[in-house]
Amino acid sequence: MRSTLALAVLIGGVSGALAEDMPTFRVGVLSDMSGLYADISGPGSVTAARMAVEDFQPEQHGFKVEIVTADHQNKADIGSGIVRKWFDVDKVDAVIDVPTSSVALAVANIAAEKNKLLMVSSAGSSDLTGKACTPNTVHWTYDTWALGNSTAKAVIAQGGKSWYFLTADYAFGHALERDATQAVKANGGEVLGHVLAPFQTNDFSSFLLQAQGSGSNVVAVANSGGDTINSVKQASEFGLRESGQKLVALLAFISDVHSIGLKTAQGLTLTEAFYWDLNDGTRAFTKRFQTTTNGRVPTMNQAGAYGAMTHWMKAIAAMDKTAARDGKALVQKMKDMPTDDPLFGKGSIRPDGRTIHDMYLFEVKSPEESKGPYDYYKLVSTIPGDQAFRPMADGGCPFVTAR
Repeated sequence: MRSTLALAVLIGGVSGALAEDMPTFRVGVLSDMSGLYADISGPGSVTAARMAVEDFQPEQHGFKVEIVTADHQNKADIGSGIVRKWFDVDKVDAVIDVPTSSVALAVANIAAEKNKLLMVSSAGSSDLTGKACTPNTVHWTYDTWALGNSTAKAVIAQGGKSWYFLTADYAFGHALERDATQAVKANGGEVLGHVLAPFQTNDFSSFLLQAQGSGSNVVAVANSGGDTINSVKQASEFGLRESGQKLVALLAFISDVHSIGLKTAQGLTLTEAFYWDLNDGTRAFTKRFQTTTNGRVPTMNQAGAYGAMTHWMKAIAAMDKTAARDGKALVQKMKDMPTDDPLFGKGSIRPDGRTIHDMYLFEVKSPEESKGPYDYYKLVSTIPGDQAFRPMADGGCPFVTAR
């Protein structure tokens, strides 16, 4: 008995020692923890990242993962300062999430400078894999080209030929309007004009009056988070739909629809990379996610944090752990390996850092069609990954075109 106990203690001690000897990789979840984008990323992205670690169990692959978090407050200077300290002082190896394109673009430059890794699962600007691409960036969930192209095609096919944009006046909004405009024109539509609304606007009345006065078939809101919620609600109050104009949200999330309510949001056309009720894998993930989020379902950004984290750990497991400290080398390993997880299915990462997976065109249900909480979407069509994202040759990624 004593021998057995001694052996068990010895084995436990050896296991503990081995665990202590394992290299630790640190990842920083940089997000909006309390502001406009907290619902679509924020604490939920931290939850998803932790779930990815729990599921992958990196200790079984010879390394440990630690997660640190910070709030960038949607400000590029604050986000940049946090990331420089993470890389220089706190020995963080990778940054993930990063809603707000202006912050993500700034962090991408720092990650390249420090040879670390940036996994963007929440920011949308297609410039991250275009003119602002770096060998150290992976863009996971969606981008402005995919949103604009998929939604514009569908709406024009339904007769929405003339467009007017209500656009958030910062990097993401500009990129989304630009990419959607290209898609509108490529599919035989026309753009009658636009109006720029300051970031985090509460009163959209003057902008909506301009949109109504344009006489367009379609009013496209090129914004996100709380701005989308406010603009869609106020568009309904202004009777935009009753006046014959179709309202299109170029980027909307399940949490936005929940806040807006089905009575107001019904009929909205939108493109997403993930929906909690797509299949058994998404439903199982959502059920676990809800246990720590008071019943809220994950957004595509939060699902993206899970998918990107999972693939990052797979790449580390497949490499020499010292070599995995090299951000550029680790990104290349991620590109060399096919992506596969229960939320996004099978895919790949292109040389420009764009993750390729299916996207989905949805229409928001009416209150009568919904069978319960968060049963909000009707699947209109699935856009295959090779059609959902901008062709790499059209992106202008400098290190790809220089090959």
